[in-house]
Amino acid sequence: MDIRIGVSDSPREINIQLSDDTDREELRGRIDAALAGDASTLWLADDKGKDVGVAASKIAYVELGPEGGNPIGFS
Repeated sequence: MDIRIGVSDSPREINIQLSDDTDREELRGRIDAALAGDASTLWLADDKGKDVGVAASKIAYVELGPEGGNPIGFS
């Protein structure tokens, strides 16, 4: 699953490829908690196991890609 996070005061987005077995509803709950101020940092683990933290106060928007989506590009 792909996730794209817009960060305030930055022209670039954060793009993260999550594991295909990521629980979409649990992820949405964690995002909602961060945006509501219940968590100061949204922590995500990408499909290679790298942890990425985003300050919740800087999140402008979040886009969740389709489950099992295929990356677009040339191989």
